[in-house]
Amino acid sequence: MWNSKPFFRIPTVIGGVFYSVLCVFSIVTGLMYALGKRELNPLELSDSFVRKLDTEEKKTAFARKMGVVTFLVGIAQGITAAAMIFHANSLGYAVALGFTLFSIASVLYKLKGKVNAFPVLKLVAYLAIIAVLIFGKA
Repeated sequence: MWNSKPFFRIPTVIGGVFYSVLCVFSIVTGLMYALGKRELNPLELSDSFVRKLDTEEKKTAFARKMGVVTFLVGIAQGITAAAMIFHANSLGYAVALGFTLFSIASVLYKLKGKVNAFPVLKLVAYLAIIAVLIFGKA
């Protein structure tokens, strides 16, 4: 079990709330992309990838696929949030740690070639969550 001392629970719950907000955002955004209600945001993709989407059909098809993936990521964020907020067992801890590492890798990949504030802030938040997960486990 994670450290159950109240002092150590506060940062873990804050991390879980962060994931809860991301969960709602990802599910709504994913549905908007998948249903064709939102166009691609070039800030979310590398410049080299955007150049490959040279027709409207390619952009639309990719936006729909990205919507499904974003929706599924939202589900994973919700599971991670629940694991952190409700002080899950070792499996929940492993899910939270693994998904946070995946999120860090995803943000680093997206930052390749461009920097904007939102991904950098997400990266800082994910690194803080990793610290909470690692040191809260002690």
